[in-house]
Amino acid sequence: MSKGPHRLVYEVIEGWERLPEGWSFVEVAGVAVDSRDRVYVFNRGAHPVIFFDKEGKFLDAWGEGVFTSPHGIFIDGRDRLYCADDGDHTVRVFDTEGTLQMMLGEPGVAAETGFALGVSRVQHSGGPFNKVTNVATGPTGDLFVADGYGNARVHRFTADGRLLCSWGEPGSGPGQFDLPHGIAVDSGGRVFVADRENSRIQIFSSDGAFLDAWNWVNRPDDLFIDANDYLYVAELGWSTPPQAQPHFNFMLHPPHGHDPVARVTVCDLDGSVVSRFGGHEAVLPGNFIAPHGIAVDSRGDLYVGEVVERSGARRHFAPLTCHAFQKFVRSG
Repeated sequence: MSKGPHRLVYEVIEGWERLPEGWSFVEVAGVAVDSRDRVYVFNRGAHPVIFFDKEGKFLDAWGEGVFTSPHGIFIDGRDRLYCADDGDHTVRVFDTEGTLQMMLGEPGVAAETGFALGVSRVQHSGGPFNKVTNVATGPTGDLFVADGYGNARVHRFTADGRLLCSWGEPGSGPGQFDLPHGIAVDSGGRVFVADRENSRIQIFSSDGAFLDAWNWVNRPDDLFIDANDYLYVAELGWSTPPQAQPHFNFMLHPPHGHDPVARVTVCDLDGSVVSRFGGHEAVLPGNFIAPHGIAVDSRGDLYVGEVVERSGARRHFAPLTCHAFQKFVRSG
C-alpha cells in the first residue's frame, strides 16, 4: 500500500503550448524533455514530434511519414530520442533535429507470441518486438525496452543495439506481465516496469531478477524518474470505461479498495507517496482522462500526454472537449 505525506504541490497551466494555427496533437502518446528543457510531444497527429521551448513557444516538428503508431518517447543524457512505434514494432533513435541514428527491430515484422488483433491474446513470450511500448536507459547506457501490447517481456540492449537478455512471460505472478507498458531505470540500475493490466509496478535488477511489486497503482501507463529520485507515475485508471477485447486482457474494473480515477502519483523509490492529483471530473483542467506519457523538466515542472482518441474518451465524453496535453508547475 502506498504511504507517506504529500509534500509536492502542482498547478496546471492552461494553454501553455502554442501550436501553429490549424495544428492539432489529436492525442499525445509520449512526452520527453531534453537538457535545455525543450519539450518534445510525441503525438498521433500530422506532425508526430512537435517540440517547444521551456516557455511553450513552438520551435519545430519532424517525423512526418516515419511512424505508423507513435507510442513511447525517452531522451537520454546525451539528448538522443528513443521513439517506440507499436504499429511497426520498432524503436528508432534520433538526434534532437530528427536525424535517425539507429533502429531496433524490423519495420512491420512482429515477433511470434500467439498474439493476433481481434483473435487472441499473448500466448507466450517472444523476441523483440511485438507492438513495443516504451524505452529507458540505465546508468551504464544500456537500453531497457518494454514490449508490450503483443508481447510480455522486457529486453535489455547495449547502447549500440546488441541484445543482452530478456525476461517475462504472460501472467500475473512475480516476473510475469499483462501489458508491460512503461519503464524507468534508477541510478542504481533497478528497472521499474508499469505492468498495466495487472495494475502494478514491478521492480527488477538490471538482469531481470524480481525484487518487489507495488499494487497500489491504477493501471500505470508511463514512468519517469527525475534527478532527485522521484518516480512519476501516469495512471490510466478507469475514467474512460475499458471495453472488453479478444486480444487484450483489459482490467475492466478497479481492484477492491482502488479509486477508479485517472491520476498522477509522485513517490520516492521506496513507494512512499509525496504527491498525488487527479479528480473524478476528468475533463476539467488539472484532472486526467487517459494519461499515457509523462516527463519532468529541470525545474521540476511536469508534462502529461493523454490518449483521448484511441481510448474512446472523445466519444465517451462528447460533446465535452478532451485535453490531450497538460503542463503542471511545481510549487511545493
